[in-house]
Amino acid sequence: MEVLLNCFTWFSNNILAKPEFFIGIIVFIGYALLGKKIYECFAGFIKATVGYMILVVGAGGLVTTFRPILAGLGQRFGLKAAVIDPYFGLNAVDGALKSIGLTTSYTMMALLIGFLLNILLVLFRKITKIRTLFITGHVMVQQASTVTWIIFLAFPEYRNIVGAILVGILVGLYWAVGSNLTVGPTQRLTNNSGFAIGHQQMFAIWLVDKIAPKLGNKEKNLENMKLPKWLSIFHDNIVATGTLMLLFFGTILLILGEDFLRKMDPTKFPDQLSFITYIISSSLSFAVYLAILMMGVRMFVTELTNSFQGISSKILPGSLPAVDCAASYNFTPQNAILFGFICGSIGQFITILGLLVFKSPILIITGFVPVFFDNATIAVYANKVGGTRAALICSFLSGVIQVGIGAIAVVVFGLYKYGGWHGNIDFELIWPGVGIMLQHLGLVGYIVTVILLLAIPRLQYLRAKNKEDYEAGLE
Repeated sequence: MEVLLNCFTWFSNNILAKPEFFIGIIVFIGYALLGKKIYECFAGFIKATVGYMILVVGAGGLVTTFRPILAGLGQRFGLKAAVIDPYFGLNAVDGALKSIGLTTSYTMMALLIGFLLNILLVLFRKITKIRTLFITGHVMVQQASTVTWIIFLAFPEYRNIVGAILVGILVGLYWAVGSNLTVGPTQRLTNNSGFAIGHQQMFAIWLVDKIAPKLGNKEKNLENMKLPKWLSIFHDNIVATGTLMLLFFGTILLILGEDFLRKMDPTKFPDQLSFITYIISSSLSFAVYLAILMMGVRMFVTELTNSFQGISSKILPGSLPAVDCAASYNFTPQNAILFGFICGSIGQFITILGLLVFKSPILIITGFVPVFFDNATIAVYANKVGGTRAALICSFLSGVIQVGIGAIAVVVFGLYKYGGWHGNIDFELIWPGVGIMLQHLGLVGYIVTVILLLAIPRLQYLRAKNKEDYEAGLE
């Protein structure tokens, strides 16, 4: 058993936890199954791996550039609270597990169990009606960690290998069922590009796809937004991104103040640099990292979708890869990403202000990953089926839910003691409810959750207008 566990741990740490290699290996295998020459398989591996690494650089740059601003808001105004962000949530769960004498080894075991279960569900897709394989490794680690704590908190008697199996079944079902829900919306968005979303907003994407058409008109969308002639410069993505980032973050930096920022960030803000130069440079960094992210997305998505045809036809017939939500950004007007981010931020800030006004015992601090990636993704999908109005409303409401439910979740699961909660929109929409049900109903609640998750793709299939299109991943 120890040898097996060590193998699981190595695979999790070196492959699943390094999504660039995971995706590169999948591309290599896919091209090999398509009969490509070995050098073509190698080239595909390199392009996919480097593309994903570029995406990571862009995403990491966005996060690291925002974190000092986040820390500054906390220090400047004396805010002490929980941060809603999967990385802060990961650290909080690690602290919680250490407090009961455990490590993340059970999490790694659960992660592999969940991934294998996802494969089995796709292999038996004629019965399960699941068509998607979740392959976003770093997200799998974050989600498995949070669910490990939810299970271990609800079932103290199963803080062992039994608990790891319970976690693995639950996250494997969530990955398979959640990503399967995104197939129809994603195929409509991308004109059947052959991938789904395997990230932190899968249930939210499905929900937005249903309600956005009722909130607006898809013909009046952000792509067709008519601007006065002098505003036509904003049709250029770099200009639009840079200007919005300058207005948004420039305002926050002005609020923090020059003296405070010089003390907080002396390396990037030395004495010889003027305040206005610092503001412009810092704000435009977000536009730079967003452009880098988009370049990486284009590289790895192209290779992955082409190569997955081999895996789909030879190993997992009829399956689709479920990838990072940023893959959808290449199929939308870039202002949808920015407006989603801005509206989601406004929703979060207003709700945080509400917590202060009503003297909430727990104050929530914005985390960049949910406020950007969740709300940008929601705006992208809402804009496709509901136009500009739906994109703005849905991303704003997402921001409200992230903070409002996050404040409840961090108390319910006791993670306020460790300073963080997962924070992404699916971990506000479904996981707090699942956790509360497990705490009150025990194994009965667990069984009910498993049955409900298995029923979702079956109901999707039964409601599909064209069963053949559903099977082919077109609906």
